[in-house]
Amino acid sequence: MEKFKCVICGYVYDPERGDMSAEIESGIAFIDLPDDYICPVCGAGKDEFLEYD
Repeated sequence: MEKFKCVICGYVYDPERGDMSAEIESGIAFIDLPDDYICPVCGAGKDEFLEYD
């Protein structure tokens, strides 16, 4: 599964880790996150993330 990086602050969403601050379990692909998902660091919306290598 691909990682996605917030273009505002640089936070990387890693599906292998999930996002415990948003109660997102590991194994959830970025595309499967809710539309209202926000960056846990800066609060940017899901549309502010780009695929990260």
